[in-house]
Amino acid sequence: TAWRVLQLGGSELDAVERGCSQCEIDQCDGSVGYGGSPDESGETTLDAMIMDGNTMEVGAVADIRRVKNAIGVARKVIEYTKHTLLVGESASLFAVRMGFPYEDLTTRNSLSLYSKWLNQSCQPNYWKNVVPDSSKSCGPYKRPEKVTYEEEEIISQRSVHSHDTIGMVVIGASGTVASGTSTNGAVHKIPGRVGDSPIAGAGSYADSTAGGAAATGDGDIMMRFLPSYQAVEYMRMGTDPTVACQKVISRIQKYAPKFFGAVICANTTGSYGAACNKIPGFTQFHFMVSSPLLSQPTEQVVDCI
Repeated sequence: TAWRVLQLGGSELDAVERGCSQCEIDQCDGSVGYGGSPDESGETTLDAMIMDGNTMEVGAVADIRRVKNAIGVARKVIEYTKHTLLVGESASLFAVRMGFPYEDLTTRNSLSLYSKWLNQSCQPNYWKNVVPDSSKSCGPYKRPEKVTYEEEEIISQRSVHSHDTIGMVVIGASGTVASGTSTNGAVHKIPGRVGDSPIAGAGSYADSTAGGAAATGDGDIMMRFLPSYQAVEYMRMGTDPTVACQKVISRIQKYAPKFFGAVICANTTGSYGAACNKIPGFTQFHFMVSSPLLSQPTEQVVDCI
């Protein structure tokens, strides 16, 4: 969809917006758009961002409720405000003022995911060091009177589909770069949680003097390292896109060897690459590429490091 927009003369930002919107409509992987990743209260909320690599403007929304087209609202943040990021209920009110309809983001599928989780004593979840024991029961949780911190090994309980995102980088014919993301976040997240997707430099980053990058995976860990920004900076220094992505993943590995995540990178000349962290069940990363050199959108695969 994004490639078609470019071919029809649309801008790079148009391509990112339309491409990510298509994924929201298609509910890609259950991890983008409505009807997926219910939070602890059973509600689906959305995060999205879009970035213009010419002006360095960013529009983003996080924890937006009852509005399906999150990336569309993010674009309106650039066009109609001097802000960068709007969140929660206020972001939804902004969306309505911009002409987006209120719609229920819950579906039979998201309700079924939610009730199944409740029946499994709310496992897995994102709480730690609370009472009652979050590894055995549902809340409401509270802080214990006497705090004893334990490092819990919770990563292995989560499937690699616990989180995901559409991340997109578009390079125009003149080298102009735009990027964007859209996601419904981590499944069974604590309400109010925002991951890496709508954070500039974390979920994606675009700079028309260097290139663009987008990340996917465990946003709570990845956002601490601004991987997309870092990858673009490596490319600015002349690093090959694949190597730039690998360096970013390696850096996170030192602190979180078992994190689930991947980064895609593309520079202004059209070279691209990707890298991912190798964990059980996730040894390769698949991504799509469209370019003048390819007759149709093509799936690419990299081995994780």
